[in-house]
Amino acid sequence: MGLYRRGKFFWLRISYQGKRIQESLKTDNRKLAEKLYAKVLTDIVEGRYFETSKIKTIRFEDMTNKYLREHAHSRDQRTVKTLLTVFSGYTISQITTKFIAEYKSMRLKSVKPATVYQELALLRRMFNVAIREWEWCKDNPVSRLSFSVGNRNARDRWLTLEEEKTLLDNATNPVWLRNLITVALHTGMRRGEILDLRWQNVDLLKRAIRVVKSKNGEKRTIPMSNTLFNLFKSMNIRDISGRVFPISGSSLRQAFDTVVAKVGLADFRFHYLRHTFATRLVQNGVDLYKVKELLGHKTITMTMRYAHHYTESLRSSVEVLDNCYNSATFCKMNV
Repeated sequence: MGLYRRGKFFWLRISYQGKRIQESLKTDNRKLAEKLYAKVLTDIVEGRYFETSKIKTIRFEDMTNKYLREHAHSRDQRTVKTLLTVFSGYTISQITTKFIAEYKSMRLKSVKPATVYQELALLRRMFNVAIREWEWCKDNPVSRLSFSVGNRNARDRWLTLEEEKTLLDNATNPVWLRNLITVALHTGMRRGEILDLRWQNVDLLKRAIRVVKSKNGEKRTIPMSNTLFNLFKSMNIRDISGRVFPISGSSLRQAFDTVVAKVGLADFRFHYLRHTFATRLVQNGVDLYKVKELLGHKTITMTMRYAHHYTESLRSSVEVLDNCYNSATFCKMNV
């Protein structure tokens, strides 16, 4: 047990809690070997050694496959294919922040920034799950990387009230389309969240919807508007454990694109219904923090994109200054 020389290099042999560790220190310098040996002993006692050994054996494909089985969202299957072309074959310990930064620079030369943002966001989510749930590692290499790339071609498109009325009036085929669009406009839920919504999570008594499977893994509760409450009351519930909209993502995409083209909404995507929900709230004075909670954003930074809609709703706040001055004061100022 301890430090010894074997052939050209020094080796170490340690027994700890029933586990035997034997490895080459890859140096023929005794002083350096002693320092490396001491470091290994410290890492073992503090619990770092075995964790490091584990992440040296877990490949990126292992993390990807497990994540897709347990946490995949609607777009993840497509997005992960690009990540696999670059990171496949590497262990998760080899995927460093520098490596990811090089990937980001490479991708920006051939695709839109929003596409790169989506890929990096998926990579970050996978590492977060590997840290929180599987205890495969303690550090997320994506977290130290700038995500500003995602804002360079971000769009903030929303429906006017006239556009919304036209869209809903024409969303009659298939029969479920109008109801589904209404849910999106009155909840701000993502497409995948709406398609995953089950009747057991629609609480008519409390007038609330529980989102149990979201993009960032966080659960949230969304209060119902009167419009939404009346809509759910009018719908037939066939199976309390079944989905509210038992359709596929491709069926929704085809039906939505068809009605959008019919009413002439140029380049309008389903996700912009979520923007419409947030924009309406902000324009009518709802606090950005409350909007963040309703949208299920992880940080307020994501919600701040709607801050420019907030100007008029803030006007009443500055108007209180008028009450600080009386008419006499203004008369003196105008003399």
